[in-house]
Amino acid sequence: MDSFEINKIIAAVLLTALIVIGIGKITDIIFYVEKPKQSAYKVEGIEEGIIDPNIKKVKTIETKEVDIKQLLAMGDLSHGEQVFKKCSACHQIAVDGKNMIGPNLWGVIGRQAGSIDDYNYSKAMKAYAKNWSFEEMNQYLIKPQAYIKGTKMAFAGLRKEKDRASVILYMNSKSSSPKTLP
Repeated sequence: MDSFEINKIIAAVLLTALIVIGIGKITDIIFYVEKPKQSAYKVEGIEEGIIDPNIKKVKTIETKEVDIKQLLAMGDLSHGEQVFKKCSACHQIAVDGKNMIGPNLWGVIGRQAGSIDDYNYSKAMKAYAKNWSFEEMNQYLIKPQAYIKGTKMAFAGLRKEKDRASVILYMNSKSSSPKTLP
């Protein structure tokens, strides 16, 4: 193959690339679509105007006050055991249970956040350092990463109130001294 043949092949490839790019540009001009000023989809639980366009992250999430007594009344231990199976991929809930990807959750209700010595918590969880009350656990389980910014827990959360209430009741039952319900 001489240099003239190689030049023809290179010219054909370049011409094809230019035609593809040119067709894309021309179709953009012909079929121009204006983007809507307001989003067609509204995401529940997020207040308007809280997304910073520079960092593309949600800064806060609207939390509504929930009567914890009413919430826990929706819960059921057997349902909580079923829902907890989602959690069991990362957490164990047993006396003297080992830490897995997440810490052992035996006796978690009433325990201080980030307090198990042999587990490597995120800095955010260690700094949080509140006791896990029924209310705190409920808010956390809605969306963990939004409630404690910087936590390592990658779980999306439990949106359904019955699921959260049932899991909280189930976790409370898994303790040497379960906390009395409010």
